[in-house]
Amino acid sequence: MDRLRTLLIFGTRPEAIKLAPVIRELKRRPAFRVRTCVTAQHRQLLDQVLDVFGLRPDHDLNIMTQGQSLFNVTARTLERLDPVLRRERPDIVLVQGDTTTALAAALAAFYHRVPVAHVEAGLRTYDLDQPYPEELNRRLIAPIARFNFPPTRAAARNLLAERIPASSIFVTGNTVIDALLDIARNPQSAPCTLHSALCPSPQSKLILVTAHRRENFGTPLVHICQALLRITRRLPEVEIAYPVHPNPNVRRVARRYLASRPRIHLLPPLEYLPFVRLLRQSHLVLSDSGGIQEEAPAFGKPVLVLRSCTERPEALQAGTALLVGTSTERIVAETTRLIRSRLAYGRMARARNPFGDGHAARRIADYLEYRHAQRPRPPHEFRPHP
Repeated sequence: MDRLRTLLIFGTRPEAIKLAPVIRELKRRPAFRVRTCVTAQHRQLLDQVLDVFGLRPDHDLNIMTQGQSLFNVTARTLERLDPVLRRERPDIVLVQGDTTTALAAALAAFYHRVPVAHVEAGLRTYDLDQPYPEELNRRLIAPIARFNFPPTRAAARNLLAERIPASSIFVTGNTVIDALLDIARNPQSAPCTLHSALCPSPQSKLILVTAHRRENFGTPLVHICQALLRITRRLPEVEIAYPVHPNPNVRRVARRYLASRPRIHLLPPLEYLPFVRLLRQSHLVLSDSGGIQEEAPAFGKPVLVLRSCTERPEALQAGTALLVGTSTERIVAETTRLIRSRLAYGRMARARNPFGDGHAARRIADYLEYRHAQRPRPPHEFRPHP
């Protein structure tokens, strides 16, 4: 049997993290000929992760420009992928998640009549404004994809509700857990290897903050920053670490309200290893990110989600995360409750992570290998995993 010519296309830090385990798993199997292409939608942040996982792309489209727009990213990705697809002639293209790169790559593969496999399929808020533009991106990828790999059964049900054929859906868990557990085994990821100010004493409690979503630009981000100020004033045992996204809409507000404030540490964007260290040593996470809702429960860290809705309702149902929105009062109240109540904190910290067990990449590779061999169905052990 000929090897399956497999092209993985990605362009941002989260995509690289979540596809790294898949790339490694596919490359170790003789059934696949693996090639990778990066768009570099986020150049600096992407390169950090490529180095951590030892990834050397076969193609680098280098599309990022200063002040780039969604129009720019989409158009340049489509234009520059065309010759790559003509040269590589893949049997299948893998994309991940909900970025503009993922949508443009899926569309380009469709134009070339190449089957698409979508890793982390089926996440939904059913609100096109939250997250923007990611909610639309992932909805558009679903009908294009020949193979859909939702991380959970709830995500699979979303796809079925949209009349995506059940034969194209296979639940795998989320590959971010594979990546996180792999990195956590690295001795360099041990806690308390950062600046001494971020290695709190047993009496201190470190709060990790990530806030950068497009829909929170402006007033919502101001409210988040005001909440952080009030938290440090109300809770003297708290230290806050906030790696600030390089987007000017984020950096400008964070510096205006939080620079040089006691016990608030504004950090540059962190590479993946330092970020994992910081997550492991944190007591609590405040975030408007999606991926950290999956990562934090792996270390028993409760997450207060700085959004009004989430495409990961499994975290809410499992009790590992709580929606608090961007109201200053609500953020302060829920943070205070978790800091001061051992019972409330313990319930969230001990809740079971619903997003995976570290074997998602193996399931994806197994499924593709079985489909390539044209067997009627994968064996029992590869059926949807809880």
